[in-house]
Amino acid sequence: MTDHQVGRLSRLDTCLLSDALAAEAIPGALSGLAPVTAGRSFAGRAITVDLGPAGPATASARHLGTAALDAAVPGTVIVVAHHGVTTVAGWGGILSRGAVRAGVAGIVVDGAVRDVDEIRELGLAVHAAAATPRSARGTVVERAWNCRIDVQGVTVTPGDLVRADGSGVVIVPASMAGRVLGTAERLAEKEAAMAAAVQDGVAMSQVMGAAYEGAIQARSHTATKGPDDRDST
Repeated sequence: MTDHQVGRLSRLDTCLLSDALAAEAIPGALSGLAPVTAGRSFAGRAITVDLGPAGPATASARHLGTAALDAAVPGTVIVVAHHGVTTVAGWGGILSRGAVRAGVAGIVVDGAVRDVDEIRELGLAVHAAAATPRSARGTVVERAWNCRIDVQGVTVTPGDLVRADGSGVVIVPASMAGRVLGTAERLAEKEAAMAAAVQDGVAMSQVMGAAYEGAIQARSHTATKGPDDRDST
């Protein structure tokens, strides 16, 4: 079945989505997570993984990320809460091979990844905070998967929309997707008109004037949530 919201999401860049989230007073734009392999953009629904320090109480026989990969369907985006750790990797080459086999759209890691050359050869799109050759073996384990996670203060829930491109990563809560996508689409129309004005020779001070500054207006906190907030169109 076609996921119409993912289709709409894929036609919008992260900057427009970030502006739309800001207009709706919803946290969702992540900072410092850049493409570490091919700069290919991607969009999809999140499956989440939460990592943490290894210890006697956290020992697990399952390798991190494997349960999420076994559950992934084509178009899934795996979001790994590595909590900003850049000293060891929270994702690697063999996991990436599994992601390609499963048809995963992309990987987002709030921390470091390794095997970057291998991942690049596989053609998998990965956004992360850094690259390192150091393994997480013995130091980091998977605490949970397909659960609510915290990434840079942004809550990511399984099924949330994830968009990544050259500017970064944005999370759109599934419960507010209709509103955010609608706002972003309206902003896209305004930006297209501004770009056309530039091409037509309109003075930049006019193009980037009051109309631009007022393009993003936060919606009233008293606005009633509409039926589109959880729609699939």
